[in-house]
Amino acid sequence: MGCHTRAQMGGRRRSCIVIVVALVLGVATGCAEARRHRHPGRHHAGSAHWIAAWIASPEGAGPGTAFARGFRDQTIRNVINTSAGGTLVQVRLDNTFGGGSLMIGRAAIGVVERGSALVPGTSEPLTFHGRHSVAIPPGQHMLSDPIQLTVHPFESLAVSVFLPYATGPPTQHDDAKEDNYVAGGDQVLDADPPRFARSLDSWYFISGLEVWDPSPNHGVVVALGDSITNGNGSASGANARWPNDLERRLAALPGGPSLSVVDAGIEGNRVLNPAPCCGPSALTRFDPDVLGQAGVREVIVFEGINDIGFGSSNSPLADPRVDVSAQQIIAGYKQLIARAHAAGLKIFGATLTPFKGSQHWTRAGEAKRDAINAWIRHSGAFDGVIDFARAVADPRDHQRLKPRYDDGDHLHMNDAGYEAMADAVNLAMLLRGVE
Repeated sequence: MGCHTRAQMGGRRRSCIVIVVALVLGVATGCAEARRHRHPGRHHAGSAHWIAAWIASPEGAGPGTAFARGFRDQTIRNVINTSAGGTLVQVRLDNTFGGGSLMIGRAAIGVVERGSALVPGTSEPLTFHGRHSVAIPPGQHMLSDPIQLTVHPFESLAVSVFLPYATGPPTQHDDAKEDNYVAGGDQVLDADPPRFARSLDSWYFISGLEVWDPSPNHGVVVALGDSITNGNGSASGANARWPNDLERRLAALPGGPSLSVVDAGIEGNRVLNPAPCCGPSALTRFDPDVLGQAGVREVIVFEGINDIGFGSSNSPLADPRVDVSAQQIIAGYKQLIARAHAAGLKIFGATLTPFKGSQHWTRAGEAKRDAINAWIRHSGAFDGVIDFARAVADPRDHQRLKPRYDDGDHLHMNDAGYEAMADAVNLAMLLRGVE
């Protein structure tokens, strides 16, 4: 999982007096309404600033999914992996899709040793306006107070949340590609893994981690996408999604990265329309999932396959009411481009990868993909193009994935395929956007 064990960890992790930290840093904490319209990429030239180090785009619990009714008198241990380091952290807890107020009895953050076990002495309580418990209204999120915690890139952390009362349907992020855990009662500060005997495949009630970064030149690129960006087909716990691989490429540059990469992929997500299974549309969630991220400077858009696939009569998710044309999808891209540019962000378009042989493919759908990819490549509307389609296509049949990249469903990639996608990104193009 990329976690680190250091004997001196316990000594270097100390909780700050949060009120003093907030005053010194000018940090605005609190409910979503206070942060929903934060200026994208906000920081002062020549100064340290907050940057997003990990995100999970929130979605509602679909009918029939695990824990769709929620939790009660239980502790969830969410395991996350950071894309950036810093000396202070704050965690975003989320009740965007809650039907009522969400009571957090207690929460903490610690360094993962293995599984649900924490490195001894690294667990730190989280507070909210100086208090250990907090009620988050429905439809909102809340940032914890900043705490002193030296975080390193690619470090695995655990955010533990105790839920004393019935939560109702949870705000979650499905298919986390990470083992998360649940235990009975308040086990927030418990480092003992046997209490967390049951694993979860989603993240619950958390949607972000921000770090205080001393580098004034460090920014964030948000990967806005669907299940391919979310890493469907990659090995669980390996952080082998293409945004993870892209971050590793950036980190290997001389002098370290100028950009961190955070993953805003949702399974089944679409540009134009929402779905109960698959979160709000990209158009709807662009503000919170992209513009709302601290330090954001760029966005990569890689969505549209589900807009095509949901309209296919072959698809198990077929919905003829949302059978959209290539031009309608392109019109959606144009809206995202305009909104990114209005916020001062660079926005890059990625071509749609092949999916012939999958349950979503039709000849009509393939024609839409061709038209969309031609527009992405040649219109000049995006600030740059990433040709994922060419990177992973079978040279013998460009409508299919290269067999060694295919995870078996002819739509999603395996670890090698995601690495090939990340390798197709022109780093110089991204880095020009942060000059």
